[in-house]
Amino acid sequence: MAVKYVKNIICGGSVLLMASCTETPVSKENAFVENLLSQMTIDEKLGQMNQVAWGDWCDMAKKGQIGSVLNITNINDIREMQRCAVEESRLGIPVLVARDVIHGYKTIFPIPLGQAATFNPEIVEKGARVSAIEASSEGIRWTFSPMVDISRDPRWGRIAESFGEDQYLSSVLGSAMVRGYQGDDLTDPTSIAACVKHFVGYGAAEGGRDYNSTYITENSLRNVYLKPFQSAAQEGALTYMTSFNDNDGIPCSANKKILKDILRKEWGFDGVVVSDWASIGEMVPHGFAHDNKEAGMQAINAGVDMEMVSGSYVAYGKELLAEKKIDIKSIDEAVRNILRVKYRLGLFENPYFENNPEILYAPEHLDAAKQAAIEGTILLKNERNVLPLDRNKVKTLAIIGPLADAPYEQMGTWVFDGEKERSVTPLTAISQMLNVSADKMDGQYKFNVVNNYSNSNKVSGTTNVIFEPGLAYSRDKNKSGIPAAVSAARRADAVVVFVGEESILSGEAHSLADISLQGAQKELIDALATTGKDIIMVVMAGRPLTIGDQIDKSAAVLYSFHPGTMGGPALAEIIFGEAVPSGKTPVTFPKMVGQIPLYYNHNMTGRPASRTETLLNEIPVEAGQTSLGCTSFYLDAGFDPLYPFGYGLSYTTFEIGAPKTDATEYNMNGVITASCVITNTGNMEATEVLQLYIRDLVGSVTRPVKELKAFERVTLKPGETKEVTFSLPVSELAFWDADMKYGVEKGDFLLWINNSSLPSESAAFKVK
Repeated sequence: MAVKYVKNIICGGSVLLMASCTETPVSKENAFVENLLSQMTIDEKLGQMNQVAWGDWCDMAKKGQIGSVLNITNINDIREMQRCAVEESRLGIPVLVARDVIHGYKTIFPIPLGQAATFNPEIVEKGARVSAIEASSEGIRWTFSPMVDISRDPRWGRIAESFGEDQYLSSVLGSAMVRGYQGDDLTDPTSIAACVKHFVGYGAAEGGRDYNSTYITENSLRNVYLKPFQSAAQEGALTYMTSFNDNDGIPCSANKKILKDILRKEWGFDGVVVSDWASIGEMVPHGFAHDNKEAGMQAINAGVDMEMVSGSYVAYGKELLAEKKIDIKSIDEAVRNILRVKYRLGLFENPYFENNPEILYAPEHLDAAKQAAIEGTILLKNERNVLPLDRNKVKTLAIIGPLADAPYEQMGTWVFDGEKERSVTPLTAISQMLNVSADKMDGQYKFNVVNNYSNSNKVSGTTNVIFEPGLAYSRDKNKSGIPAAVSAARRADAVVVFVGEESILSGEAHSLADISLQGAQKELIDALATTGKDIIMVVMAGRPLTIGDQIDKSAAVLYSFHPGTMGGPALAEIIFGEAVPSGKTPVTFPKMVGQIPLYYNHNMTGRPASRTETLLNEIPVEAGQTSLGCTSFYLDAGFDPLYPFGYGLSYTTFEIGAPKTDATEYNMNGVITASCVITNTGNMEATEVLQLYIRDLVGSVTRPVKELKAFERVTLKPGETKEVTFSLPVSELAFWDADMKYGVEKGDFLLWINNSSLPSESAAFKVK
């Protein structure tokens, strides 16, 4: 047959020359990428696969030796490097500038775990959008966020960077963060590429020790750990990052199953996969590769497009090609993915940036950060309605604790560009709220109050605010300041103590075996409790802490995962009732470390715990071996966590009616309509987070005792009643079975609608 024409067909990422075929349109993007790829030398291709953090960037850019740089902080250096790449290299390919912008660039939002406590994807998306606007104004177009690792071990420092233990919440919030970073138009100069990390299983590191091995079965991988990653792919995330860990003996940077079979083939991802920092070279100490050359080979063949800093691609790529240990198709596919992302970001048409210093810390950015901190603050306890404080009654306020005035620490982990000078601490915020100036004399601040902060709770006269930190920082073991703090508490009408963790105690490489309060903070709380005053404890930390004893000695407890730049104003508004707390625990709080891992959506055992069991101190002497029963619980810790997933109180009370479904049976293509009636039975307008859970009672593999499937924030005025309705497609009940087939199984289910994962009245239905 005569050849009528020859056309490039993009087929599964490969370019084929087809004769006498039906014409298939080739996108402008693909045509551009393929044309550029065809002109590149092998050195230039390997250069695109190279991400560097140091060196003579301009010289390397001229020679086409880098595809991306990270951690350039000087905007003039960024401009010059980009000029060298675009105007002085052979092909003019722009460099992608990357930075760890995790929960804010200059305006720092609460750490991701704190954002998860909002149960509000709009807040998370807004925070990422602010981050993108600020970072892109200084030339950054790629961030290594969101981290959607399912995190069930608070000993692991990077739990701070996660959205917690639940795959549904992590999926919803991770996707929201992707939307915020990337915006509505990728070519918009304020759009930055999201990087979904760490692919995959990193949050299950053995013993909570960072970088450690994981042993996740394929069933758990698919039903739990992969879910938020898949949601991010569906949201259009441009890049993914491989994780440090090996899973069941295979380092993730060499795992063809997850990178090629699942991410590329199953999910259709066509963006960039980048290694984590030197994770390719770390396959040598893993014992998975003899040397960096072999490690580079493993990663290229597995589908890692870009190597972060370890340099084995550039050093050994040509040798590996000559030795036929890798093939040019793998190189071309990696470069194709990299060029595609740069094209989608509009870098070829607009490689430069317009610096706008005024956008940093813009008022609307600070307002968004404050709102995120407000909604992410969790009220764990409030005996006798101690909170909010009534400013008409509090004539002397004692502010105590090492976190009361710690502007750097409240920003939390992963803050490279935030400035402590711009952080507003609780001590400062309270003075601003009272509209006063402060003079410190011997530890005491005296405020003359002229209150214009709000239209309510106006006060007159003089309020004494006594600030005695007691400890200089969270790990401080010097107790010499505690007596002064106790003296201040005795003289005060209200006592607020700010405790928790310094930022350095959580985040990457900051695992802890002891997650109680560090230093002499426990002794500080003990001493304050001797005053007989109602202690209001405010905790700022990067993880759940085992603080049961300190909670018992406090009348009220607020928990704020490191709240960022505007943490002080947010906490001040909550303490004085200008805002009402609505945060929920995004992760289970253990009573003690020995309970870990502890998470709400565990599988049912053959011998579930019975609350009729005898606990440790109830065991009779010389008890027989069968006298205690045989169910799954700890003799010393009992049956429950300190606080369950999804828990958080309010300044008002809510009555939640029994859930109802619109039917008792549904077919596979049906939609479950579930509703409940909620009433604000208190005297303050407030927001409650309703959470819908289901349980598949019998499955071909054991199913979780409860699974979050939807949630909604509901704001009600005092006395207001509202019926809240959820629409849940039956398809959302699907799971991966023992044969790795995904689908819904017929059978019986239970459904709950409540304000936490705690037991409540359920509704039953069937899928037929």
